[in-house]
Order: sequence, then structure tokens, then C-alpha cells
Amino acid sequence: MIDYFQEIFSTLRQNKLRAIMTGFSVAWGIFMLLILLGSGKGLQNGMENNFKGTSKNALWIWSRRTQVAHDGLKAGRRIRFNDQDAVAIQRKFEDDMDNFSGRFHIWGNNDVTYKTEFGNFQTEGVMPEFKKIQIVDMVKGRYINKFDVEEFRKCAIISKPVEKALFKDDEDPMGKYIRIGGVPFKVVGVFINPEDREDKQIYLPLTTTQRVFNGNNRLNEMAIATNAITVAENKRIEEEVRQLLAERHHVSPEDKQAIGIWNTLENFKQAQGVFAGIRMFVWVIGIMTIIAGIVGVSNIMIILVKERTKEIGIRKAIGASPFSIIRLVLSESVLITSLAGFFGMVAGMGLLAGAAAVIKMISAENQEVERIFFNPSADLGVAVWALAVLVTAGLVAGYIPARRASAIRPIEALHDE
Repeated sequence: MIDYFQEIFSTLRQNKLRAIMTGFSVAWGIFMLLILLGSGKGLQNGMENNFKGTSKNALWIWSRRTQVAHDGLKAGRRIRFNDQDAVAIQRKFEDDMDNFSGRFHIWGNNDVTYKTEFGNFQTEGVMPEFKKIQIVDMVKGRYINKFDVEEFRKCAIISKPVEKALFKDDEDPMGKYIRIGGVPFKVVGVFINPEDREDKQIYLPLTTTQRVFNGNNRLNEMAIATNAITVAENKRIEEEVRQLLAERHHVSPEDKQAIGIWNTLENFKQAQGVFAGIRMFVWVIGIMTIIAGIVGVSNIMIILVKERTKEIGIRKAIGASPFSIIRLVLSESVLITSLAGFFGMVAGMGLLAGAAAVIKMISAENQEVERIFFNPSADLGVAVWALAVLVTAGLVAGYIPARRASAIRPIEALHDE
């Protein structure tokens, strides 16, 4: 066996250029396939990061001004949602939704203070179900619960950036009172918004916010997490919600601007469709690259057998069997393609790992980066599969001419030019 491998390496040393060309075509094919697949995955991860803080099948509803006169009411009228709208939606769409929450924003000068620290942060009242629509990660304490809403408790949950701004020297905010517009609220939780880690946000119980900040029963927005699976189902719910609210607020059916609705499932599916096209394009380019590698291996194997016709004749003349000749030729192909493919995989996976580390480091300072391109990676199994295809192609390409050459009589092989 040792002599057998020594003979293979001796042949490769005598034909270094040929071996290098064969190996490069294989390594380059595997390397480019991994880079293309990893790049496609990085783009897809970036797209999905734009939705990771929001329910994938949500409807966000907000009011605007009417554009069409209707029921004796002039155009330009401001629509104002209220608690009765929320109740009507929950009743009608009870079987179509998983979670619902109204939102009430605190506008104007409502400074948030703690001791000598202060700031002006986005503050709004929400319901407990809002956590499953606008997804946040709790790092301390708890989220707003139903008792906070029912009992009009003055409690608050704050984002990590707000904690850093108000509580210095690593002071624990849990159980401390912050003042919002001069009104004390007890901090019961700290969260991170995975969609925007720098989000300076404060959430209060919806009912408390309406009562304390003169909201009466008004709502600025409503959010629904539907149980729809398809875009068509979510679109149906969207249109029915729009129709219900239009009837309640005397909005013309032709006025599509008075009530704004963002259908996240529709946007998510559209983005998925775009990246499905990108993945298909990447696979087409990757397969073409693999085919180019197969052609390269095939051509070089044909040349290899042609160059060694006389050698094959000599081997047969001294008693070598056709099988031993074919095995020797194909062993060289397997050795070259396997080693080159391994180096191509290592280079490709290494480059992707390095790129992922650099992007992660950059995104720690600029989160916008990970919304475009994040964690490029490729399935190692795909690379192994591609290498197996290349090796098999090399075997097939070498086997046909090697078998033909091994079948030639020694005297004919020795006279081959």
C-alpha cells in the first residue's frame, strides 16, 4: 500500500502543473459555492432582523385625516380611535386574532426624571398582550400585567437605554420611582427591544396612561396579532377591520387614506419572495460554478489518460491487469479532488466565519448593519455534497478514457503518438 501511494505522489510530482490546475478548479468551485450561499444567507438574516421585534402576522392600525366627504361630513376630518373601537374589533374578530392591544402616546413636554437625572423619552400606554405583538426581551422584572391595567396602577417598564440614562453608578432601578410629567411611576421591569437595542422607550398600563394624562378613552393606535397563516387570510382581516372602523367613524368606503393599516405578514411574505429569488439566483450561479469545476476536472482527466497511453502500454506489457491501471489513474483523481475540495471548504468556511465575526463587531456599534447583512453562513453538508459530485464527475471522466486505454493492446499503446 505504501508503494502504491508513493507511485501516485511520484506521478503528481512529475506533472505539477496538471495537478495544480485540477486541484484549483475543484477548490475554486467549492469555495465560490460556499461564499455565494453564505452571502445569500447573510442577506436573508438581515431581512429577518427587520421583523424580529414584531409579530410576523400583525396588523398595525392608526388614524389619519379623511380625504373624501361622506355622510355630510367634510374632507380633512381627523379620525380618533377610542376604547369602544377596540371592544368592537375584539368582539367581531375574536376567532381571527391571538392578541390585541390599544396604544396611547404621551405627546408634548413630559420629561422623565429620577433624582437629578432627566430625559425626554418615548412613552406610551399599552395592554399586557402588546408584548406578543411588539416583542421585547425582559432583562429585569416583569412586563405590564392585567392587574396593572384593571387597577390603574402607576407602574412602568423601561428600556435598557433609559435605565442607563436615569440610573447612574449601576443603581438597580427595580422598585424605584421615576417621574413622568411630574407623576411618580414605579419601575417594575427593564427590557431590550431586539429590533432596536438603542430604543429609549417606556411602557405604562394603558388605562393608567389614559386617566393620568387626560386621554379619556382615546387610542392613538391599535395592534392585532392575527392567527392567519396566508397573506390572503391576513388581507381579508385587514379589509374587514378597515370596513368596521370606516362604518364607526363615517368614512367613505372609497377613502383608503383615512385609516392606515400596516400588514406585517404581507410585507414579510414579499420580503421572503424577494429572497427566494435571490436564493434561486445564488444556487444557479453556484451550480454553474460546480459545473465549470466538473468540466475542468473532466478535461484534465482526459488529458491525463491520453498522456499516459504509452505508460499504460508498458505496464500491460509487463503483466499489469486492466483493473490495476484504471485504479491507479482514478486514485490520482480522487486524491487531488478530495484534498483540493477540503482546502476549498476550509477557505470558504473560514472566510464566512471571519466575515460574520467582523460584522457582529461592527453591528455592536451600528445596529443598522445587521438589518442589511448579518451572520453569513453556509451548510457544511452542501459543501460535502458538492465535493462528492466533483469527485464522482472526475471518476466518471477518468474512467471512460482509462478503460479504453487499458483495453488497447500493448503494441498499439507503445506506438501511440
